[in-house]
Amino acid sequence: MWSWQEFVDRAGAPDTIPGGRSRNSDSSRNEWAGATWHEALALGTNGWTLPVPEVDVAVTALREGLNERVSRSRLAPVWHVTGSEVDVAAYLAGVPECMIDCEPRALSAHGRVVTFLVPATYSHSVPRAYVMNRGVALAALCSAIIGAAHSVEVWSGYACTMPGVGGRRYCGVARVISAGEPLDVARLMFAMAHPAMLRRLWFGVWDSAEQSIAESMSADAYGAPDYDCAVSDLPGERMDAYVFPALIAGEPQWRSPEAAFTWCMTTFTTVGLIADPLIADS
Repeated sequence: MWSWQEFVDRAGAPDTIPGGRSRNSDSSRNEWAGATWHEALALGTNGWTLPVPEVDVAVTALREGLNERVSRSRLAPVWHVTGSEVDVAAYLAGVPECMIDCEPRALSAHGRVVTFLVPATYSHSVPRAYVMNRGVALAALCSAIIGAAHSVEVWSGYACTMPGVGGRRYCGVARVISAGEPLDVARLMFAMAHPAMLRRLWFGVWDSAEQSIAESMSADAYGAPDYDCAVSDLPGERMDAYVFPALIAGEPQWRSPEAAFTWCMTTFTTVGLIADPLIADS
């Protein structure tokens, strides 16, 4: 799914099977999912607002030859005979086009497009705090990258094996943030840090899929490990994407916000996305 709106629309489409778990509204399931079905749809539309800490890092291009022209927009002044503000100097000089309006102008700027693929699938044994800690760390990293005049593209991936169909692997991906668009932190936080993203909306995508696929998913409790995504799951030429590991209960890097930040910094310094502070300061 190429856009967030397409993902939300697919999640909210009518089920092709009876008894899909995405819309189940009993109180225990609401608690497990983190929201009712209707609350999840509202969060998918409006996002989930959480404070994101600022991260002071030096962001570098990963590899030579991968800089791209990133499409951006900004408001630029345009002079007309009508408008919202008066250019006093032009008015006193008798220039007819003395009124100013601000219009969006498309810009192109050299900047690295950094692509993330984040597995949305995880076991019921994974604590909710793990999901939140990973999501907050990712949002902070994305903010730092954009602040360094680069751009981010974030994809959510659903991957699992299906015991009922001989261990076949099922996978779907949805683009949460497109390169060049303003970073919608509330959308990113819901997609990466809220359990209803998986247990309501992603389940809804499968419940409304082709009937044979929806039946397989429902019969196998929406899949079994492993939940890891791969670069090849993404469409197009995105071989340089960074794939986050799937969440696993007991792994120490997601136990606290501090551990999550440390893991992100260490990992992305190692692969060259973030400049090593010792090198940057030398």
